Amino acid sequence: MSAGYAWSRDEAATDGDTVGSGAFEFLLTTAASWVLMPLLLWAGLRVAVDALTAVPVAVGGLLWAVGSGYCIDDLDRPGGHIPVVALAAYVLLGAVLVGASPDRRD
Repeated sequence: MSAGYAWSRDEAATDGDTVGSGAFEFLLTTAASWVLMPLLLWAGLRVAVDALTAVPVAVGGLLWAVGSGYCIDDLDRPGGHIPVVALAAYVLLGAVLVGASPDRRD
């Protein structure tokens, strides 16, 4: 995500900060993150837990969209990243979702 947002900032700087410059790159990076995270969750859960992962992936994808959207100012700056506390909360909520998932294979 940092590379995508850097691309967006570079495009905006190249176009002289005109209205909308870098918007395509920004939206593409954000949309890619929101699509790829649920896919990564699904793949990781299939490998690690071997669970039927509909609920954790759906809720985890939604939580990622909300969390990354909330932290967008932290991400969209040089060297920016999501705060460690937010990432830890995301991981803990994901673990709780997997543990409480009704479609878990035990």
